[in-house]
Amino acid sequence: MIEAFLTEPQKVLRDEVRDFVKWVPRQLLLDMDSDNVTYPREYIAEAARRTLLGLRFDDTYDGRGLQWQDEIIALEEVGILGASLACLYSLVSIVGEALHVFGSEQQKQAYLKPLIRGETCCAEALTEPRGGSDFFGTTTEAVREGDHYILNGQKRFVVGAEGADIFLVYARTGTGDPRTSLSTFIVERDMGVKVEYLYGIMGTRGGGAGRLVFKDTEVPAENILCGEGKGSEIFYQMMIPERMTSAAGALGLARAALEIAARYSDRRKAFGQTIRKFEGVSFKVADSITMLDAASGLVHGAAVAVDRYGGTGYTRRLVSEAKKCATDTAWEIVNHAMQIMGGIGYTNVYPIERMLRDARLMMIWTGTNEVMNLIIQHEYYREVLSLPEAVRNVEMDAMEANANEKIYE
Repeated sequence: MIEAFLTEPQKVLRDEVRDFVKWVPRQLLLDMDSDNVTYPREYIAEAARRTLLGLRFDDTYDGRGLQWQDEIIALEEVGILGASLACLYSLVSIVGEALHVFGSEQQKQAYLKPLIRGETCCAEALTEPRGGSDFFGTTTEAVREGDHYILNGQKRFVVGAEGADIFLVYARTGTGDPRTSLSTFIVERDMGVKVEYLYGIMGTRGGGAGRLVFKDTEVPAENILCGEGKGSEIFYQMMIPERMTSAAGALGLARAALEIAARYSDRRKAFGQTIRKFEGVSFKVADSITMLDAASGLVHGAAVAVDRYGGTGYTRRLVSEAKKCATDTAWEIVNHAMQIMGGIGYTNVYPIERMLRDARLMMIWTGTNEVMNLIIQHEYYREVLSLPEAVRNVEMDAMEANANEKIYE
């Protein structure tokens, strides 16, 4: 975290979250990584007790009314705990975004407020077995019958499939263009949500990730968000919290790995001196902290842009850059940390091997980093080609700029 970015109130918030992170039992982390825990509700409850959930949402719903610039500070600190606990902490921000921006007052009181209080837990049901990154290929259907919808379909890789009380679910409510025929629902577990399969995953364990099946699940019509056909609008808005939380959490994970490796290199001796004195080690540390600071600057910049401009093509690009850069950086820094530590870093004597397993998923979830590239280049081309020439037409600053040699086809 770049200290120069922080205001005094933000430093106070950071210290609050650091105190919470210190509270988290070591045994909880070990049990989650051993798959002895499927959903740590006590962790969510403690965060709520400290009023650390839903920081950006109005105090009317027990949030703090803060901004993204503040929330990413909290998210980075929680990221030190690893991807699983950071993800579970982030879900209130992610699902809460849909409720806060698109929900009715009744829905906010019924669902958002209990989430922020830690009385209920949530999950997002987005990916389908045949869908992957193709969100608009959604096949889950919701058919209106009187005062309720009949929901049929499947969602996979749902963190909180085993443990969450409510699910944010996207489904088709029409047969036309998916951009106008998708809708979003709040589905309670006891409405008939079935957990068909729990995944054995490489890392990011303990969140009860699984596949959900909806078979003639009855969902009250009042549980649709913002009316029929608004699913794509909600989805685009949701990409902001999904990717900003991923980016900020990745910063925390990378920072923790680098600190472990730096302290190790200052103690570990070989060939008669501490290994930090070898350029092969110290330059990896220098490269890592430079990359981390650069990623941190981009994530903070994206947060400022979202606070200032909301959801636009420009912020969509920056948020995608932040997610891609921070998660790629985390992966590279954790690998550097393991290389610095050598064989011992590959064992469970240190948590680097768990961080490596966690970091790998970050480049896949909430949209793969290849999808981020698609968004980044698309939005940049749209920006640069729609604007007039820059302050100076630099293209003309060549000796033969006016020669008849600029042939494009």
